[in-house]
Amino acid sequence: MIKVLIADDIPILRQGLSAILQQDSGIEVVGLASDGDEAFRLAGELRPDVVLMDMRMPGTDGEYGTRKIKESYPEIRVLILTTFDDEENILKAMSGGADGYLLKEMDNETVISSVKMAAAGMSVFGSSAAGAIHKRFVNSAVKKQDIPLTDRELDIIRLIAEGFDNREISAQLFLAEGTVRNNISKMLEKLKLKDRTQLAVYAIKNNLAR
Repeated sequence: MIKVLIADDIPILRQGLSAILQQDSGIEVVGLASDGDEAFRLAGELRPDVVLMDMRMPGTDGEYGTRKIKESYPEIRVLILTTFDDEENILKAMSGGADGYLLKEMDNETVISSVKMAAAGMSVFGSSAAGAIHKRFVNSAVKKQDIPLTDRELDIIRLIAEGFDNREISAQLFLAEGTVRNNISKMLEKLKLKDRTQLAVYAIKNNLAR
């Protein structure tokens, strides 16, 4: 039996998805959540096999819920099921560790089959998500040829360029402040720079700032 947790801020959509999934005798909906924080809490209590997570929800959103679940319970599969297919949301979901990204316009059978595929350990992406991931992969490959920074360091240097301090960066990226400081020290050494101001200038000159 595949245990599923549904996270969506609209009650009728939660109930509708639950009814669709439980048409299949091999799926049991074990919980319903209204935001990312509740999804994380219920994931710990109920230990579902798959979480269907909406991306945009009031309070704590799907990006937060996905990241927290995957950090604490990496064995739980998280599928984003949303109406938004823009690249920004897709890449946010992927950076949080989502195992799939699907649109709510799917028919009932596709929703059911996607949950089964995720439970079996497969990644499940719609065409728009697959295109965004491919684009990100190509762009990252080009960047890494010229910029000697890891993905985490790139995230940190972008936030430095935007004026965030270490505490704010740690909150944005869900990292310990000590980890942020260590990464900054490594970047300064790699790039032969003196301080975070020079890091910000480097980011802007190399088109790393958002």
